[in-house]
Amino acid sequence: RGDLNSTEVKIRRASHTPKKPIFVIYLVDTIKNGTILDLEIEFSGMIWENAEGLFKGSYMDKNGTKVEYLATMFKPNNARRLFPCFDEPSFKESFEVSISRPKDYHTLFNTDPFSTEPLDGEPGTVVDHFNLIPGISTFSIGFLISNLVVIKDETLPAGEEQKMKVYVQPGMEKSFPGIYEKIHIIRKALEGFWGSEYPICNLNIVALPGLTTVKAIDNWGLIIFKENELQQASYFTIAQEMVYQWIGHSTTPQWWNDAHITRAIAGFLAATIAQQYTDDFDEKWPMTVLYSIYYEFSKRYPHSRITGMKQESICSKAELFLRMVNYTLGYDTVRKAMQNFYEDKRCRTFQSDDIWSAMTIQAHRNQVLDKSITVNEIAESWISKDRLPVVTVDRNYDKKEATVSQKVYLRERPHDVPEQDKMLWFIPLIVISEDKLDFTDTTPKMWIKKTREATLKNLPDASKFIIVNPEEIGPFPVNYDVANWNLLAEFLQTEAGRTTIPIYTKAKLLHDAWNLAYGGHQSFATAFNMTLFMRDEKDHLVWNPVFTMIDHIGRHIDSSAVHNKFETYVRILLTPLYERLGSEAQPNEEHWKENLRSLSKTFLCRAGYKPCIERSQAAFATWRTAKDPDAETPVENQYICPVFKWGTQEEWEFGLERVINFPKDRKQSERTYLLKNLAGCPAQTEKIERLLNITILESNGNFSENDISLIFSMLSGGSNGYTTLFHFLSNNWDTIKERFESKTNLWDNLIGTSTGVFTTQEGYDMVSALYVKRQGEFGSAEHIIEKSLKNIKEETKWSDENLPVIEKWLDNYLKTANTSANKFMG
Repeated sequence: RGDLNSTEVKIRRASHTPKKPIFVIYLVDTIKNGTILDLEIEFSGMIWENAEGLFKGSYMDKNGTKVEYLATMFKPNNARRLFPCFDEPSFKESFEVSISRPKDYHTLFNTDPFSTEPLDGEPGTVVDHFNLIPGISTFSIGFLISNLVVIKDETLPAGEEQKMKVYVQPGMEKSFPGIYEKIHIIRKALEGFWGSEYPICNLNIVALPGLTTVKAIDNWGLIIFKENELQQASYFTIAQEMVYQWIGHSTTPQWWNDAHITRAIAGFLAATIAQQYTDDFDEKWPMTVLYSIYYEFSKRYPHSRITGMKQESICSKAELFLRMVNYTLGYDTVRKAMQNFYEDKRCRTFQSDDIWSAMTIQAHRNQVLDKSITVNEIAESWISKDRLPVVTVDRNYDKKEATVSQKVYLRERPHDVPEQDKMLWFIPLIVISEDKLDFTDTTPKMWIKKTREATLKNLPDASKFIIVNPEEIGPFPVNYDVANWNLLAEFLQTEAGRTTIPIYTKAKLLHDAWNLAYGGHQSFATAFNMTLFMRDEKDHLVWNPVFTMIDHIGRHIDSSAVHNKFETYVRILLTPLYERLGSEAQPNEEHWKENLRSLSKTFLCRAGYKPCIERSQAAFATWRTAKDPDAETPVENQYICPVFKWGTQEEWEFGLERVINFPKDRKQSERTYLLKNLAGCPAQTEKIERLLNITILESNGNFSENDISLIFSMLSGGSNGYTTLFHFLSNNWDTIKERFESKTNLWDNLIGTSTGVFTTQEGYDMVSALYVKRQGEFGSAEHIIEKSLKNIKEETKWSDENLPVIEKWLDNYLKTANTSANKFMG
């Protein structure tokens, strides 16, 4: 129809495209482009058990009665499961909706109902007619039919209409203290950022028991959380979902390839708000996000196994990019740019370039970005690559200059990534010098404009250090010449260094030094020197990367003679920290203390800390004397590994018996945990050989193929495990080959685990000798052992280059350190 004289359009036929959610309508006559048609379709659909489309769920109320509800989850393209539609984000349309329900239930929808009436022919059922939804995408539509009740907002002045409501199951109204205070604070903060009031009249926030989704369900005007998630909800959790009311629903990505920008903005703004109003968020952002993408993007093959991980990493990188431009262009510039962008794209769709263009215009207007650079170019250089750069600063102390170069940051060997020479970034150089320790000035001294090298001028004299990229402003590690690293290491050991260098910057310097050494970009002597200030360090954020570094390096040198010296170094490093924290948690203790104590205790127990071992054995003894030891595991998990590693053969055998006799009616995850520790913890070869004899040679029926695969996996975690497995394979080759002849997966797993983790020349020689001796007998695992030999050769290069350096530094350090071993086993 195009006017008042509209006519009926005749349909020739219609068909559903096989295996696709597409319905095709063929018309009798050709119609003009731009013609508006009214289409009426009768349709039916499924109510799903899992959270897709229209789904049903239930929970048990306080009286033990099962209560059911209906809800929707349309993101990304599940609206088509409920009604025929063009289910893509670029199509925004108004919707007029009516929903029937039992009269003792109620329906929460994107808008409020304007009338309710009985449903003809259905006693006890009514129909709610809802106000028009103006211009949204189908994934933004949502509703919930339930009997939940609203919590009264006691923060509102008397008589003021409650427009933001929290719904919970009856009887739980008192279980969400302070929820409205948080919601109003977040709303005001977001309105301030966007320069715009909350986009719609009302907001319903639901704590839905029995919900199984990983994330909250965000709809336009309706956000559905898991009940326990909203009970524990932080400023960050609530803010992250509320941001989508502006960017996501009001203005929408044109296609899903820009959805990561929406999530990044939500994460960035939520983190910004959380850091303003709570201290609990300090340990989570940005370091945890940053470290994970450092490790992922420095691999030879990022995201090689899990596609979902790639999307998470892209969102994290985009979020950190926003943090970088927030520092380098200034919060006022970013906020004003986003306000202009939102005003232009409200109720419309956008592409990520629209955001960067708005930032470019505002940055040039505010004169905080050279007009030869656009934010679009900067963003493209960062977000489009599955890589990050490493920046190297090589100072010329005579000229007071530095050559600054960039290349792809690679941590894993070999560094043979294709086309890495073509990868370049726009990199801001924020520089702090020792003679002017002003960490509030985050204006870049210059930008590297996607070139390989640049020159940094007007630096301090040779006795003063510089810090580039303080506070992890940009997501890239920084390497320096040895002299600058030494200046930093010395300064951090002084009172001035401990008090004037901010926490994030100290953590960055430490993290960069170790990871650059691990990746072969600098000497381990420099990395170890950078840990010397830790003896007086108390902040958990600085300590957090230390445990990852100890684990990574410890595993890598596990099979070498240097490892014992490294363990002594770890003991000296961590014992004062653990004893300062105390062995027991205190009432109302901060979460970070609990976490730091747990980490330090775990690593000290691993290193044979006697108080830990003795306490673990005492706890374990109560299990050994129990009347029915198979009824439960009355020992905390933290005590089991120390006993299996440092305890007696009898204690280990007791654990083995518990796995063999484990009742089928108990949680099998508890058995799995025990088996993991039985295999992965022991420091004695005899324990591992005993386990392998029972499970492989004796074919004990209490162990499944999955159990054996798990044992192999756990043995790969330490040199004692995989070396024992290798010798076990070599000594029992014919028997094992026959047993695994029809079990290809187990055979391949065994060959990979027993030959693929060695890191020294000695290990290479052992595997090579086995390969030669059993040439042609590996079957399906032939390519696996060949790959193992290549990997070991590469790891051997690492060991040859780094072990002498590590050993020399440790020898010098241990000469002067207090190495009293009376508190340690072994």
